[in-house]
Amino acid sequence: MPPRKQWGYSPSKPSKPKVSDSTKAQVQKKANDLIDSLLKLEFVKPPSEDTRRNYILDIFGKWYRSYFYLCAKYRCPAPNCITEFFDTKFARLEFIGSDRFNLAFMRHIDQWAKTEENLSLDECLDRVRNNPVYQP
Repeated sequence: MPPRKQWGYSPSKPSKPKVSDSTKAQVQKKANDLIDSLLKLEFVKPPSEDTRRNYILDIFGKWYRSYFYLCAKYRCPAPNCITEFFDTKFARLEFIGSDRFNLAFMRHIDQWAKTEENLSLDECLDRVRNNPVYQP
């Protein structure tokens, strides 16, 4: 006999706060300053002689909905590569409202690990600057 069906309460998820254009511009500007002054200098290097190794060509930031991602563009010089270029996200700032963010990094299993909550933008960027787990 099949199990009996019954109704259950399923509350709706709270909606994410809308990110204003001014907040987006401020985050983009401060993140670009960090990218240009530290991340590109440290991680964008000339290609090596070994054609089997991928290397970083560029580091950039981009918005998607209420998330701001720090990304790296890689080049794969191997002759048998599937694609010559690919992008990866390595850190994520989630806007939670009132100029506050949650900070996460991409784990080796392609899942986000939210590590810190309710930080200001400057605190998030400081964590990215000083903690290698948030770097490519």
